[in-house]
Amino acid sequence: MSTPRIHTLSNGLRVIADPLPGLESLALSVVIKGGARWETPPTAGWAHMLEHMVFKGAGQRSSRDIVEVIEAEGGQVNAATGQERTSFQVRCLKGGLPLGMAVLADLVRRPVIDAAELEREKDVIAQEIAEAADQPDDQVFELALGAAFGEHPLGQPILGKVESLAPATRDALSAFHQGLYAPDRIVVSAAGAVDEDELLRLAEALFGDMPSTPGLPAPTAPAFAAGHAVEKRKLEQAHLVLMLPGLDRRHDDIFAQGAFVEILGGGMSSRLFQEVREDRGLAYAIDAYEDAYDDAGLVGVYAGTSADKAGEAARLTAEILKRLAAQATPGELARAKAQVRAGYFMRREQPLARAEQNAAQALFFNRLFPTSEVAAEIDAVDLEGVRRVGERMIAGARTASAVLGPAKATTAGRVFTETLAAG
Repeated sequence: MSTPRIHTLSNGLRVIADPLPGLESLALSVVIKGGARWETPPTAGWAHMLEHMVFKGAGQRSSRDIVEVIEAEGGQVNAATGQERTSFQVRCLKGGLPLGMAVLADLVRRPVIDAAELEREKDVIAQEIAEAADQPDDQVFELALGAAFGEHPLGQPILGKVESLAPATRDALSAFHQGLYAPDRIVVSAAGAVDEDELLRLAEALFGDMPSTPGLPAPTAPAFAAGHAVEKRKLEQAHLVLMLPGLDRRHDDIFAQGAFVEILGGGMSSRLFQEVREDRGLAYAIDAYEDAYDDAGLVGVYAGTSADKAGEAARLTAEILKRLAAQATPGELARAKAQVRAGYFMRREQPLARAEQNAAQALFFNRLFPTSEVAAEIDAVDLEGVRRVGERMIAGARTASAVLGPAKATTAGRVFTETLAAG
């Protein structure tokens, strides 16, 4: 199957069609290179609030019309706001592209942002913020990001804060919308039962007259703050997030980091799962993950454990990290590469994931990567590369952590750091 192409309209908006023969459905994504990272302290949470508001009415469609017109044809419409992307998505049956494009064009280009609706939605988001705070396994990640990046937007909740949402007016949010959704930062991406010529015609008709705008200023680069956050709660369990500085998405060793994370805590045969959970019974849940941004990265470990075992779980996690940074085994590397490769190709078989992946590559690299190239990059990872990223990661024992739970668990983050720093 050939690699799809990026087409660029005169205003800078990019279009990608990725036909998948044999499918009776398609996924359509309009993805903006803009999210919470483009906020300032007074506008914290506005990107997410804007995503909410476009569904309250856009173009000539009411809130109810937006969803009913898609669902009446068997489709689904959704959206998501992240740190570096905002995505509007439609999944529909073959033949649903014109309707899906028309609805998403309204959402992206013509949100009504009614003043009364805005005030009501602030209350809804306040409830969402409160709900997130009530979920300890969600809240601990918010605390950890704050510990890692401090006051930088990467360290702040995507939902924002009630005090930063309250001053937003219709005019102010409309101006924010115009700056964030600039056409040269938008990709229209479709995969599945899609015809390239039809997609290009629709994109030109619905987005081609979108005026170019300067957009919001580029976000500032973050610095890893290496802090420790603690929130004492009367819970049955403690929740730990232990973080280390990782690589940005463009780094030459990004695939080696993926293999390192997989060996560390990527599945039931990983070192963390086998040693911390299976052999020692120190946690009921433990895994590792990575977040790669445009100019920064994180590697983290989440553990759910009893309060009296939190410190020992953190200590053992640090010991496992040090051992892995010194030496992975050939068998571990082979398994990790197989998992990374399988994950990539399995996502490529899902139209929505494929459309989103293509859009991200266009937004952040201005090119699309052939699957053969990605497979070759994964295959090229060797034990030396895994050692290199591991040594870089633990150098200086620069860590950030969050612990949420009973008081006796609250020293776990510092135990993790001290163990990494010990000879």
